[in-house]
Amino acid sequence: MTHTVAAIDCGTNSIRLLVLRRGADGIVEELAREVRLARLGQGVDATSEFHPDALARASAIFDEFAATMRELGVDRARFVATAAARDVSNRDVFEADVQQRLGLAVDVISGDEEARLSAAGVLSGVDAPAPVLVFDIGGGSTEFVLIDADRQVTHAVSTQMGAVRVKERFLHDDPPTDNQISSARGFVLGTILGTGVDFSQVATAVGVAGTVTSVAASMLGLQEYSRDAVHGTRLDRGQIAAASHRWLAQTADETAKEPCMHPLRASVLGAGSLILDEIASQVPGQEILVSETDILDGIAHGLL
Repeated sequence: MTHTVAAIDCGTNSIRLLVLRRGADGIVEELAREVRLARLGQGVDATSEFHPDALARASAIFDEFAATMRELGVDRARFVATAAARDVSNRDVFEADVQQRLGLAVDVISGDEEARLSAAGVLSGVDAPAPVLVFDIGGGSTEFVLIDADRQVTHAVSTQMGAVRVKERFLHDDPPTDNQISSARGFVLGTILGTGVDFSQVATAVGVAGTVTSVAASMLGLQEYSRDAVHGTRLDRGQIAAASHRWLAQTADETAKEPCMHPLRASVLGAGSLILDEIASQVPGQEILVSETDILDGIAHGLL
């Protein structure tokens, strides 16, 4: 029997869709993989509710994804929401919109489940020496997961530290001032050191999500984004620090003009790259392996 499943990962900055089909022979085929920037977490840290503009952007994406799922004959789907949806008072409005447009319930997962799904997704596409540290820099949170040689999770934590949250809390000017950057860096480093992760034991550090892949695309000099080119790229801290310094020193409009850049990501990329830089500073060898498989893959493979 053939099964076609769809996973939707709704984060603070992006909303993504993955459709997989498993044939009667057991072979899994990827039918669609889409990412759209909604900036759903706009203002959430300050107001604790979704902004009407953010909800409107999300609604348009849901309509687009619903059409894709109908066209591909999806017979099972899961809609997972993470940090932004945990923190809002008007979640009922958001959930009703998802139900109306996609016919799905919103599964607002815990930080712990988010971390474990992210790790499962990474392991579906990466083979690296253990212990492996998987980290996922999102808009509203960053997850850290340690995995041993038996592919078992030994430590998982979700932090209230993400690119959108750090941007809105600390980096108020465009570009931010040195004092704002210093304050953000202090918060980020303190959060990282408080995760309980023994960084000295990490053999491989794997980074996922838009900040990490954007740094890789920039380092590779890509004029058009290539998932295949980015996946498996290794970034040293010098490359990360250079990208971060550039994005923090220029305006969001200047960053948005770079190749492979979406305006809604450009505005928070300085904050995201600052988080990545501080994580890299704690990893032995100060090197990050970039993975294009992540929580989205974990959700979809779980459905199969």
